Amino acid sequence: MSPENLSQRHPIVLVAGGTGGHVFPAEALAAELRQRGYTLALFTDSRGKTWSGALGGVDTHAIRAGRVSGVSLLRRITGAAELALGGLQSRKLLARLRPSVVVGFGGYASVPAMLAANSLSVPTVIHEQNALLGRANRLLAPRVSAIATSFAEVARIRPEDAAKVVLTGNPVREPVRALREIPFTEPARGAPVELLVTGGSQGASVFARVVPGAIARLPEDIRARLNVTQQARPEDLETVRAAYADMGQSATVESFFADLPERLGRAHIVVCRAGASTCAELTCAGRPAILVPYPSAADDHQSANARAVAASGGAELVAEPSFTPETLAARLKLMIEQPGRLTQMATAARNAGHKDAAGNLAILVMNLVPVHLRNGGKEAA
Repeated sequence: MSPENLSQRHPIVLVAGGTGGHVFPAEALAAELRQRGYTLALFTDSRGKTWSGALGGVDTHAIRAGRVSGVSLLRRITGAAELALGGLQSRKLLARLRPSVVVGFGGYASVPAMLAANSLSVPTVIHEQNALLGRANRLLAPRVSAIATSFAEVARIRPEDAAKVVLTGNPVREPVRALREIPFTEPARGAPVELLVTGGSQGASVFARVVPGAIARLPEDIRARLNVTQQARPEDLETVRAAYADMGQSATVESFFADLPERLGRAHIVVCRAGASTCAELTCAGRPAILVPYPSAADDHQSANARAVAASGGAELVAEPSFTPETLAARLKLMIEQPGRLTQMATAARNAGHKDAAGNLAILVMNLVPVHLRNGGKEAA
């Protein structure tokens, strides 16, 4: 039996909510599995019904789901009811699709389908993007067949679940994967230094407040070498541009950069948040960073991510309360003036990265296909 015929009868089901941190790895796995001849189905919430790319052509089913923590009592009750309805929906769909494996990417949108798969004895995988197991994945971890992780150490995994853990990495976009083949070149003394400041798709106001002030505090000889590329919120654009213009600093400030992977490839230092996708891209590309975790992230998971990358030697961690113009200026000055420092950080970041995360995850998923189905697929592979 070919993989195509196998997967049409027993598709691999991906379960992901509509947030970017869950979408990127799901999309990367979808592309990898489709390339290997497997048919997929997608369970998502109302936010994920308009996806494009590798998920655009996948048979998609919207499942009801709701939050049951971190919200008001009324919303918890409503969320529990939504989860129960989503579980009934999922069980009915899974019974009809007869999937070979179900893969969840975290978030409460994944809970009903993953629990339904478990009740039907379908092999299951959860993928954790962060260095701290998320709340939904904590609920699911004791029930699934395997736990794929993005970091070597992930907090809040129970000792009794440790045997199920497989380090796969967190898949990144192809343009970022390609950067891994471009060696990092530390700027020679007196040569230009490329500084990239990014706060995610919407920018970060704290960077708009702090970074220009830090640049202004650097010695003139360092400032003259700096080329600053900064992402800022639309409401902060003119303020940031004016601050750089007033000090005569070379800077490109926009709210969005369509060529961000290319700019990451040119960067000698990156100042950014510590979301899962950001950390995966920095380590895959092997670029030194100053990480400023978003303090309001659920369970402070960005701090866990930043600590993991900093422990590898690939980044420096600065908590937001300590992220001042004076602190940032001192960090930048040391990184630029200390010979070999940036090369050392770039090498450490790269060593912590995973170029083949999507392939690693695909292999884990395929190995969970029940033996009587997997053998049929292998004979024609």
